[in-house]
Amino acid sequence: MHNVVISGTGLYTPPHSISNDELVASFNTYVRAFNEEHAQAIAAGSVQPLAESSAAFIEKASGIKSRHVIDKAGILDPQRMRPHIPERSNEQWSILCEMSLKAAEEALARAGRTAGDIDGVIVACSNLQRAYPAIAIEVQAALGIEGFGFDMNVACSSATFGIQNAVNAIHLGQARAILMVNPEICTGHMNFRDRDSHFIFGDACTAVLLERAELAVSSHQWEVLDTRLVTRFSNNIRNNFGFLNRADEAHANDRDKLFVQEGRKVFKEVCPMVAELIGSHLHDNHIPIETVRRFWLHQANLSMNQLIVRRLLERDARADEAPVILDTYANTSSAGSVIAFHKHQDDLPVGSIGVLSSFGAGYSIGSVILKKR
Repeated sequence: MHNVVISGTGLYTPPHSISNDELVASFNTYVRAFNEEHAQAIAAGSVQPLAESSAAFIEKASGIKSRHVIDKAGILDPQRMRPHIPERSNEQWSILCEMSLKAAEEALARAGRTAGDIDGVIVACSNLQRAYPAIAIEVQAALGIEGFGFDMNVACSSATFGIQNAVNAIHLGQARAILMVNPEICTGHMNFRDRDSHFIFGDACTAVLLERAELAVSSHQWEVLDTRLVTRFSNNIRNNFGFLNRADEAHANDRDKLFVQEGRKVFKEVCPMVAELIGSHLHDNHIPIETVRRFWLHQANLSMNQLIVRRLLERDARADEAPVILDTYANTSSAGSVIAFHKHQDDLPVGSIGVLSSFGAGYSIGSVILKKR
């Protein structure tokens, strides 16, 4: 059995950013046009009027102030309200591959590695661009990596589940090093005309390089002490978009098979599950909670993260104990906790203990205990 370290991380941030004020202006323009168009039906009671949004409402509900996106113009166009991402030919690298390459380049550089040192690629994200060939195999080809690649999807927990898959392969000697990437174009799976969720997501891609501890040369090493995963079925977060939609004539042209959630139920049910998993995981590894220097949590909602850490520490966390990036990135699904880890790891001294945790649809929850080397 080989010990495993995270020897490098990388981040690709799209070039465009949308503030809450910009998003609200577009949304409210759409709402006013809808209410005007359906004024008679609204007066007759056969159509419910739409309510306007506000930047204050968004920040209070989520802690989000802005988000990075692949395409800004299409999202803010009240006539379109979805990103404009032209389809590429089969001879071009896909957009998810392109994002993965940019994040991978930084991860490899931080780890002091080249493609020749890597034996496998895992693409773990909420929404895959296509069924096959696997995006991971495309990334593998683009980087010139010999070995294997596969895609996986466990919604917002895809990164932690991907890390465990990589750790297992390295533990068993099936690979020396594995690149795990999380390309997330979350703006493509959300309804920007839904007041309760139009502000939630942003786009980004993260990369994590895992390798045998005895081979690592990086100055950014984190030993993976243990991983733990749990899933429990719930309909409270769903995305029903899929290839079988077209097989049902009654719904073949539906445009609403996108992200939906019962936010209050998710909050009430998921927070105690996450706190319980992290707490028991640390306990079983004989690590007192008070010795954990940092919690890199999934970046979905500020109040959720605050409550989870409060349950663990039995007090409010300091800003440096549970860093927040969702204020400027919004929810980037599987990439969120890794963005927090990538941006807030270098200041910790050798020997520091941290927990990388993600949670989302499924319900799915992952916990990774790390120690800085």
